[in-house]
Amino acid sequence: MSVPFPEDLQRRYSNTAERRSWLSRLPGLLEDAFQRWQVRPDLAEGELPWNGYTGIAVPVITQDGFSAVVKISFPYEDIAHEPDTLRLWAGHGAVRLLDNDPEDRAMLLERLDADRWLQAAPMPDAIAVWGVLVRELSIRPDGRPEWRRIPSLADQAERWNDELPADWKDLAEPFPRWLLEAALEVTQTRSAVGRREDRDVLVHADLHGMNILARLGTEGWKASDFLAIDPQGIVGEAEFAVMPMLNNRLLDLPEKNPELALLDRLNMLCEAAGLDAEVARQWTIAREVENALLYASRRDHQDDLNRSLWIGSTLAGRTIPDLPHPHLLDRK
Repeated sequence: MSVPFPEDLQRRYSNTAERRSWLSRLPGLLEDAFQRWQVRPDLAEGELPWNGYTGIAVPVITQDGFSAVVKISFPYEDIAHEPDTLRLWAGHGAVRLLDNDPEDRAMLLERLDADRWLQAAPMPDAIAVWGVLVRELSIRPDGRPEWRRIPSLADQAERWNDELPADWKDLAEPFPRWLLEAALEVTQTRSAVGRREDRDVLVHADLHGMNILARLGTEGWKASDFLAIDPQGIVGEAEFAVMPMLNNRLLDLPEKNPELALLDRLNMLCEAAGLDAEVARQWTIAREVENALLYASRRDHQDDLNRSLWIGSTLAGRTIPDLPHPHLLDRK
């Protein structure tokens, strides 16, 4: 049952002692998962398993011939609640969780079509499908115990009130103060609203086109044929979900006046999902400032930093001058 590891996975998890340790244990973690769930890898000769920033996903076949996936994740804190989040959605709008082992960060998932993601859809279709999924995923808290383990967006916003200015100062003020202040105004306002108003739903905080896959055996861009994967679950305002769809596919913006087109995309996303565009604009500013500080703390992330600064400052109404054109900052 030996599974080959992609080179980019090995590079990604070879830069710290903790990551190298996890990578060395990964073959054993996979073998344990195969034995636990009585599955076998479903890889053609020379085919590599899927992998991303959080770990590895191996297509498998169960004893009764069902197509599934074994996913092993690196123990990042922001995805620790992925099984709880998927269990709450129960296959409605998101991939179905069949079983999991929390100690090994292993999950057995239904298999989707890894060759058909929403990232490849024409933008109008992508927006329409995304909007349907946001509506379906935005379930309200109930009495199930999993809810108690999902982090709170109001709590996150309050932490940002302290962390963002401290990080900005520690990083030698990597962007104008006014943008930091715009983000802090959002976190202070939205955290207060979150405490006062009952608008909380379960939010997929990383819902972009690469995290939305088609069901097996489907064609076209029918919304019911697509499901979300890789959730970063958080409980709060649904508008928090908009940022990832603005942060990707900047090449789809026109070369002339992309700033106005970014605002148009924001409005179209919110209309499709039934969201408040002003609240989504505010949360996106805060999220991009948090992203910018993260990228400023890392080496070789200048394009990522510039992308977040362009989006955040544009939505704040004052695009920072001298940033590269967004077409030069596109992720995909």
